[in-house]
Amino acid sequence: MRVLVIGRGGREHAIVWALSKSPKISKLFCAPGNGGIAGLAECVPIIELQFDEISTFAKEQAIDLVMVAPDDPLAAGLVDHLESKGIAAFGPRANAAIIEGSKVFMKQLLKKYSIPTAAYESFDAYEPALAYLRSQTAPIVIKADGLAAGKGVTVAQTMEEAEAALKDIMVGQVFGASAGASVVIEEFLTGQEMSLLAFVDGSTVRLMVPSQDHKPVFDNDKGPNTGGMGTYSPLPHIPESIVQEALVNIVQPTADAMVAEGRPFKGVLYAGLILTPNGVKTIEFNARFGDPETQVILPRLKTDLLDIFLAINNGTLAEQPIEWSEQAAVCVIVASPGYPGPYPKGLPITGLDQVQDALVFHAGTAVDENGQIVTNGGRVLGITGLGKDIVEARQKAYADADRIHFEGKHYRTDIAMKALR
Repeated sequence: MRVLVIGRGGREHAIVWALSKSPKISKLFCAPGNGGIAGLAECVPIIELQFDEISTFAKEQAIDLVMVAPDDPLAAGLVDHLESKGIAAFGPRANAAIIEGSKVFMKQLLKKYSIPTAAYESFDAYEPALAYLRSQTAPIVIKADGLAAGKGVTVAQTMEEAEAALKDIMVGQVFGASAGASVVIEEFLTGQEMSLLAFVDGSTVRLMVPSQDHKPVFDNDKGPNTGGMGTYSPLPHIPESIVQEALVNIVQPTADAMVAEGRPFKGVLYAGLILTPNGVKTIEFNARFGDPETQVILPRLKTDLLDIFLAINNGTLAEQPIEWSEQAAVCVIVASPGYPGPYPKGLPITGLDQVQDALVFHAGTAVDENGQIVTNGGRVLGITGLGKDIVEARQKAYADADRIHFEGKHYRTDIAMKALR
């Protein structure tokens, strides 16, 4: 088969890496790809929202499957567009991807079907939102309704911080006019967080191995939220009974609710969950593989990823065997100086040839005119160590993270420590 992956980040590098192992694939493309993906697939200079260019390329190259990885083109309807052109595509259609594209839609869906989540109110005008906010107490959570590159959520510890976040979203439109047109204000929940991704073909839900992300930029969960500074799997400190509770009370009911709403979800459904004293509750849903969760989940997958994609598209996921490795995986994100604020690009990266044990997934890299790998994003590399347990996987990830250098690089030093305390 000839397969095209859409996207350019660490998630896409991990997906391309997994697909490259499939004996069924004769040619692998990625649009637009990055400096690391170029070693596994032919990178095509088409960006994610150039729908006509993508479908034209797929026709010209006789592509058998287009795998749409990022949130923006899914929400904008790239799968629908490709299907209308007779091109097979993997990922949810726009009417299902709205579960990520609109936090208001998601919260209303969960409320309608009594799926556990934080109490909330949503607003599409600033003054009523501000008045409601002033009737609440901190800490409190402020969320831009639309897509905001994983940065549209503020966990405000003070009311001043909450009011500033609300003003930034709705008045300052720091995440854009559409993302900030509506806002969700919800109660702050405390507890361990868990990322639970699932393969879904409408009604059949097959959980992936659980993982845990680290959103704040600094150690001990300090500083502003990011797209994710590291992750690990499995979660030895979270019992299997909790995972099953999440499946029975949240993930399966959500898939069923989407079918009932006439929006069957086919693709990868990501549940961001929190383990509260009152049970597992939903923080968010995403309509695709998570980043950086994918960088620890796919290295543990023993089954051919392409077989799973095809089973989902064919509606035969229930019959598809899926096997997972017993190994542990820890991914440390190496970021640009200044991230998640403004950061420079084009910094030369050295030491990639010195990596000994870890997998290196490129998230924000490019190849300059001299053939040198350089920085090209906020989160630059994901260094994934594999081992018999979390301790060994951590050691490998951090040892190789230290072998890679670029000016001002930074990373958290406490990834996966919650599993070891």
